[in-house]
Amino acid sequence: MTLAFSSSAATVAVASATVTSSARVPTLRGFVSFRLTAKKLPLRSHGGGVRAMSELVQDKESVIAASTSFNDAKETSNKTPSELNHSRTFLDAQTEQDLISGIRKEQEAGTLPPNVASGMEELYWNYKNAVLSSGASRADETVLSNMSLAFDRMLLGVEHPYTFNPYHKAIREPFDYFHFVHTYIRPLIDFKNSYVGNVSIFSELEDKIRQGDNIVLISNHQSEADPAVISLLLEAQCPYIGENIKCVAGDRVITDPLCKPFSMGRNLICVYSKNHMNDDPELVDMKRKANTRSLKEMATLLRSGSQLIWIAPSGGRDRPNPSTGEWFPAPFDPSSVDNMRRLVEHSGAPGHIYPMSLLCYDIMPPPPKVEKEIGERRLVGFHGTGLSVAPEISFSDVTENCNSPNEAKEAYSQALYKSVNEQYKTLNCAIKQRRGIEASTSMVSLSQPWNESPSV
Repeated sequence: MTLAFSSSAATVAVASATVTSSARVPTLRGFVSFRLTAKKLPLRSHGGGVRAMSELVQDKESVIAASTSFNDAKETSNKTPSELNHSRTFLDAQTEQDLISGIRKEQEAGTLPPNVASGMEELYWNYKNAVLSSGASRADETVLSNMSLAFDRMLLGVEHPYTFNPYHKAIREPFDYFHFVHTYIRPLIDFKNSYVGNVSIFSELEDKIRQGDNIVLISNHQSEADPAVISLLLEAQCPYIGENIKCVAGDRVITDPLCKPFSMGRNLICVYSKNHMNDDPELVDMKRKANTRSLKEMATLLRSGSQLIWIAPSGGRDRPNPSTGEWFPAPFDPSSVDNMRRLVEHSGAPGHIYPMSLLCYDIMPPPPKVEKEIGERRLVGFHGTGLSVAPEISFSDVTENCNSPNEAKEAYSQALYKSVNEQYKTLNCAIKQRRGIEASTSMVSLSQPWNESPSV
């Protein structure tokens, strides 16, 4: 996910922000009420147990309720996919065989395209192997429940394709896609081998958001599960962040049928990534215009204050070194960083930019190379994950000795990248080298907030 806009688009958005910045009301605005995570939840039974099964039952009940409400109304909604006449093939599945045969049934009926059907079946086996490898109790039930619900949402998306607006708000009703995503991703995280760096800074930036400030998290990007990993690792101590973060998302996650249901549960600012801008020369102009609209939406959001935006200025997901196989944060695009900085500065609200680092590629690793075609293979794993944030980095402090705007732009981007990279090394040491909390440094204090949360 990246901010891959042309400079002219950025200029339009910055100008728009400047003209009306004085109209900002310096109070809390636009907050999403948090129904499911208003209290701090213990995470000691990750991937199984009473809590996991309770969530699965709630999700299925919400699907049934949504279907009933739509049928009673006998009409469709412009904001959510229609549940009218939606097949219950996957919701009624009682066994693994029911799920697999259901995929083939829908393909034979012409509902599922062959490539989508084969992708769903491959995803099932990969997800099953990952969850079972966790050793969690009742893992087989978790797999069946999670995959039946995921397949149901994918099928609905094929029957009634959902179109994302430039700014997409997470769909919480009649079906709660945000909760659905968490229920699906949670069993893939090895919480015993997962860590959060500098959780006190996350609490600090949450306080600033509540006071009306804008916060931008400049980060690397590792997998399609990144937003859920952020939310789940902060769920015990900073649930507000997970519910209110707005992700700058590339077009891949809003067009792939297997990915769209998960994207519907996040707040997204939808853009076309620079990595795919020129895939089809005939679409370049359309993509640039779409990115300009998204930038204007972002400028409008920032003018209202109290915004939390996550952006990966690399232009896409990290990839391993071809020679060594080692993973590392992909270099940042200085222009993307500078566009974001200028939007924040011209919003009229106090703004802060923090460097954040993610390590979670094993959960859903991307293809080895960037692919043009939609429909990549979905590999899935059960692994430890890491998230860290460092103190705010001031543009003026970093660039006070620079002699030109371009030099300043490069210097600021490098300062942010350096911090992200250093945090990543600490996370890697804790998770991959199994040093755990002992991997903490003077710059990154590691903890496991879910173990520190009181029992409920």
